[in-house]
Amino acid sequence: MVRYAVIATIIILALMIYSILDCSRTSESQIRSLPKWAWLVIIIFVPGIGSLAWIIAGRPKGNGRGRRKRKIVPPDDNPDFLKKL
Repeated sequence: MVRYAVIATIIILALMIYSILDCSRTSESQIRSLPKWAWLVIIIFVPGIGSLAWIIAGRPKGNGRGRRKRKIVPPDDNPDFLKKL
C-alpha cells in the first residue's frame, strides 16, 4: 500500500514539474482560458488536478509540435522544375 502512495506521489510531482515548466515557457498570447499567472497558481496549489487542467485546457493547440508545414512552391517558381525544361 505504501508503494502505491510513493509511486502516485512521484507521478504527480513529475507531472507538476512538467506543467510548471511548460506553462512558464509558453508565451502569454498562446495560453488558452486563463492568464499565465492564474495557471501557475492553479498548478502549484492544486497539484494533480491543476496539472491535468493545464494539459487539457491551458496549453496552446499546436499544429503537431515539432513538425514543419511544408511550403508548396508553384512550378513556375520552383528552380528544380525550371531546370528540367
